[in-house]
Amino acid sequence: MHTIDLAYVGRGPHEELVAYIADQQDYYADEGVHVALRDGCVWDPERLRRGAVIGLGRTLLSRLVGGIPWVALNVNTQRPQFWFLARSGLHSLADLAGQRLAVHPPHTGPGCFARIILRKAGLDPDRDLHTIVRSPGDYSMDLRRLRDGTIDAAVVGDTMAPEAVAADNGWQVLAFAGDHFRIPTVGVAVDPTYTRPDDPAVQAVVRAHRRALQVIRNEPDITLRCLQTFLSGHTAGEARVHYEKFIAPHFSTDGQADLDVGAAAITAVAAELGVPATFTASDFFRTAPAA
Repeated sequence: MHTIDLAYVGRGPHEELVAYIADQQDYYADEGVHVALRDGCVWDPERLRRGAVIGLGRTLLSRLVGGIPWVALNVNTQRPQFWFLARSGLHSLADLAGQRLAVHPPHTGPGCFARIILRKAGLDPDRDLHTIVRSPGDYSMDLRRLRDGTIDAAVVGDTMAPEAVAADNGWQVLAFAGDHFRIPTVGVAVDPTYTRPDDPAVQAVVRAHRRALQVIRNEPDITLRCLQTFLSGHTAGEARVHYEKFIAPHFSTDGQADLDVGAAAITAVAAELGVPATFTASDFFRTAPAA
């Protein structure tokens, strides 16, 4: 049996659900690979590049900025699973002008994507609002600060069902990031310097993840049982609404990237980071089927 380290670099179903289903359904074992799932959220790029990585936003940024020759072999979704959550009285992204927004650091995937989205809404993230930069996590501190009024809005991930949280607190979901910025994101990436894309262990993981993607689309009962593990603070009904609105319609069934979407995203991310785009979408996103 082959073995491989697979690191996630963010938390929540968008990052972990596919791998969790592949593990729970024994797809890794079926494909003859033993996967050691590692928490790489605070690892530096040099440590991450020694194995396979789930997060594609971070690997894309580190290829643009640091020149690490990551390639993405599988893509779960092209709609980033982040939301702008705001206190009552704010109704659109434009309303964030002059407000206090908790957001991921600019050099992270979610932080970079949020800045791109704010600019599309006509806001300069460095001048038009007060950004409170914090590291990604479970966002419980953001919810606490929204309740006590020390922030006005936050960019949050899917460690919660944001619409259910907003309804419970009388808040607003100003925007779903995936409606405003598309990028092939979350999947399986490797650095060919250390791990060949055609390595049998890597290809086994890709095949297992593509089977899990089929489950997400076609077997909602299995998916919801797994999803509830991540959304344990929500009712089964709230988890189902989140799945039906944000996961089922937006997750891939074949793991393939849309290269036109990828090309536009690379251009936008490079511009936001202020670096040249030195590679193409086809250089980064490999669309060939798993062996």
